[in-house]
Amino acid sequence: MAGPSHPTAAENAASLAVARRHRVALLHSIQSFERALAAPAGDPGWRPRVSTRLHGLRGAFAEHIVVTEGADGLYAELLDHAPRLARSVHVLVREHAAVATAMSALQRRVDQSGPSVEELRAWSSDLLRELSRHRQRGADLVYEAYATDIGGET
Repeated sequence: MAGPSHPTAAENAASLAVARRHRVALLHSIQSFERALAAPAGDPGWRPRVSTRLHGLRGAFAEHIVVTEGADGLYAELLDHAPRLARSVHVLVREHAAVATAMSALQRRVDQSGPSVEELRAWSSDLLRELSRHRQRGADLVYEAYATDIGGET
C-alpha cells in the first residue's frame, strides 16, 4: 500500500519525469555557456555574453538543487526507494554546494575586468568538467536505484 513514505509507481514516474526535464534544461544552459566561451574573445560583447550565460547557468543549477534536494525531490524519492544509496546522495549534495560556490566565484571573476580571457576560459573549463562529472554521477545514481538487478532469478 502506498502512503506518504512509499510513493506509488506513478508518483515515482512523475518525479523522474520532472527531474529529466530539469536535467535537459540544465544541459541547455551548460551548452549556452560553452558557446559563449567559445565565441571569439576579441568581440567587445564576449565578456558580457559570458556573464549573462553564466548567470543563466547558475539559475538552472539552483533549480537543479531544488528539484533534487527538496523534501519531495529526486534524492528523497531515491532514498525511499533505495536507502542503500544514502552515501552517494550525500556526495551529490556536497557537490552541489561546491559547484554553486565555484559558479559564484567564476561570476565575480567574469564580471571584473582584471582576469584575462585565457584565465576565464581555464576556470570555466574546470567548472564545466565538474558539472559533467556531477551530472554523470547523478545519472549513475538514478540507474543504480531503479535498474539494479537484485538477483534471485535463474
